[in-house]
Amino acid sequence: MTLENQDDIQRLRAEYARREEDGISAIKYSRFNPVQLFLLQSRERALLQLLRKHNITDLGNLSICEIGCGRGGVLQEFLTFGADPQKLFGIDLLYPRLTEAESRLPLSCFACADGQMLPFPSHSFDLMLQFTAFSSILSPEVKQAMAEEILRVLQPQGILVWYDFWLNPTNPQTKGIPPKEIAALFPHCVLEFHKITLAPLLARRVVPFSWPLAMMLESTKLFNSHYLVFIQKES
Repeated sequence: MTLENQDDIQRLRAEYARREEDGISAIKYSRFNPVQLFLLQSRERALLQLLRKHNITDLGNLSICEIGCGRGGVLQEFLTFGADPQKLFGIDLLYPRLTEAESRLPLSCFACADGQMLPFPSHSFDLMLQFTAFSSILSPEVKQAMAEEILRVLQPQGILVWYDFWLNPTNPQTKGIPPKEIAALFPHCVLEFHKITLAPLLARRVVPFSWPLAMMLESTKLFNSHYLVFIQKES
């Protein structure tokens, strides 16, 4: 690992630790926050629709791993979708967040590790998840190394579900990833893009005023800030 890569990982650790300490994240990302509830529910609908489109409606037999799993919120969603908790795995840089994830999902497996060096043999997983981990990485080399590791641990014809910003101009600690860059990270894969999620800055203004208006704006896709991407390894 180069010095630049090490610096970016250390920056990321420090930034997430700062967020843990400020106490704001717990309120901002709570389901009791109407804006966060709106964003989560709309993402969940899009995700289930995408899986159903590709005939993935029984998750019980799939081995699933999330890069940057945090406290395990996304993995909990997949548990409600029917995933086997003993086939759920999570990777994160911050051990305190993993401790909370383990308490939420005691039958699942978690590891404190760098996404550039996943602690799994090749072809370990049917399904990989990446939900806003890559946009937190500023180094192109780190992102490329993470993408290669994801492909390494995926089964032949395995699937990565990607959900991340394409634009986030207000946070200098993140960098949006447009479709062209995503495609470059995963050559020799089949990619299907869906532009979803009303931009959070706009959602914070609209949702408290009118939930139906927020849904209408999101449906136009003009103000959506994320891409949900179905990425499958070619055989």
